[in-house]
Amino acid sequence: MSLQQEVELLRKIPMFANIEPAQLKLLAFTSERLSYASGEVLCRQGDTGDAAFLIIAGEADVTIETEKGPLTVATLGDHDFVGEIAILCDVPRTATVTARSDLKALRIEKDLFFRLIGEFPEIAKEVMRELSRRLAHSNAQLREMAMSLEKGGEK
Repeated sequence: MSLQQEVELLRKIPMFANIEPAQLKLLAFTSERLSYASGEVLCRQGDTGDAAFLIIAGEADVTIETEKGPLTVATLGDHDFVGEIAILCDVPRTATVTARSDLKALRIEKDLFFRLIGEFPEIAKEVMRELSRRLAHSNAQLREMAMSLEKGGEK
């Protein structure tokens, strides 16, 4: 994929849609393009968050470790962004992200990501929207599990 193709891809991502072309070119140029085979880990729960990933093509599973083993909490696909929680909150990775299929991604370093947020507040707004959407989804899953447990306890 050429630099121009990566710029066009970034433009399709809501988080980056309003950034000037020159800045998108800088982002594409300074990001690392990586390929993963099915089953390879992009980032592991508990590791230091030093970058976020933009999935160019393919799918990845997001899993968290529980007492009963790994639990898949989401499946990501083309144009999804992952890994930003660890770099935004300066906490260890909250989940493991594993390629479900052959996958191509852009790896965006923490320092570059913060510089972009500082220069382009619309990116920060889009990140907040995405994190809010994920929180709402997690809350819905928790409600479903709680209702399921209540029904199971009534027997």
